[in-house]
Amino acid sequence: MGTLPEPQSVVTASHPEPHQPKKPLVRRLSPDRSQQVRRAVQLAFLLLNAYIGIRFLLWVRFFETQGASTYVERPAGVDGWLPIAGLMNLRYLLAFRQFPSIHPSALVLFSVFLVASLLVKKSFCSWLCPVGTASEYLWKLGRRLFRRNVELPRWLDISMRSLKYLLLGFFVLIVFTMPAQGLSDFLASPFNIIADVKMLNFFRYMSTLGMTVVGLLAILSLFVQNFWCRFLCPYGALMGIVSSLSPIKIRRDTQACIDCGKCNKACPSHLPVDKLEQVRSVECTGCLECVAVCPSNNALQISLPPRKAAINSPAHAIASRWRQRALRPRAVAIVLALVFFALIGAARVTGHWQTTITRNVYMQLVPDAESYDH
Repeated sequence: MGTLPEPQSVVTASHPEPHQPKKPLVRRLSPDRSQQVRRAVQLAFLLLNAYIGIRFLLWVRFFETQGASTYVERPAGVDGWLPIAGLMNLRYLLAFRQFPSIHPSALVLFSVFLVASLLVKKSFCSWLCPVGTASEYLWKLGRRLFRRNVELPRWLDISMRSLKYLLLGFFVLIVFTMPAQGLSDFLASPFNIIADVKMLNFFRYMSTLGMTVVGLLAILSLFVQNFWCRFLCPYGALMGIVSSLSPIKIRRDTQACIDCGKCNKACPSHLPVDKLEQVRSVECTGCLECVAVCPSNNALQISLPPRKAAINSPAHAIASRWRQRALRPRAVAIVLALVFFALIGAARVTGHWQTTITRNVYMQLVPDAESYDH
């Protein structure tokens, strides 16, 4: 009796074999607007961060001048630049079952970005994060100046991507193995109270070493796409892990796809989009660059999963379900805005947005911010 042949998995090639007929191209019925929408969101968030930064600088100057300058209320949104504080406040909430009173907005914004990643992929990185926006425009500038970006060997690219997960693991280990009382004492320490001021001073009075590191990262970002984001950002690593649970993914209709490979070349994370029916990778930021360059109508979409009724249907029927549940770029922007304003609004109403530190305490600590170490 002969043995049955082992079942073979179906792999869609990025380019049709010579003996396969070329698929007809059905061009898009309407132009893609995803990148215009995304850039508008990026610009809005950059302006918001600039506004917060200016107000925070004025707030700091009031205390540095001992009240001689104009007082403005501290913008709580500056805590969004303290992701480690958000992680520590999360541990505090879990340990003591009460909301932290120092840098509470760090936890609120930390939650905003986690929920956004859960709903609409790792969109925080490609739609909201100012560092991600700067990194993206640097590599695009590098491509314009030098005609191309450097593509690292696959083995080196994958190895370097692991660095951000190692950094994330290090921070999580430190925070969640710290004794609860030690954590509480640290959060109430002068160092943590003015951690935001120390962060501002890092950029105001940047040391030679600091300028060297920032300059080196900027230069590397000109040549390598999203160098910081892809290889070193632990915050992005966490968002990527959470985004793996998102029901929304980039999905490819194999019937409509003409195997041109443009999506693969456009992906800044170097994912083989042209060979996948669903992009499940934690490296996908939901930037929609691949969707934007696809010339075929409905071949590539960001969408919800197919309805259950289509699970046992032929491939073309499942693809049709994907098209029916595709999200417009504006829908992604609306989801981000709803999550952002809903959670911040809830925090404001419940009194969990502004810190409880008094003006007198800041008057003592802010002028000597650099003298406090931990």
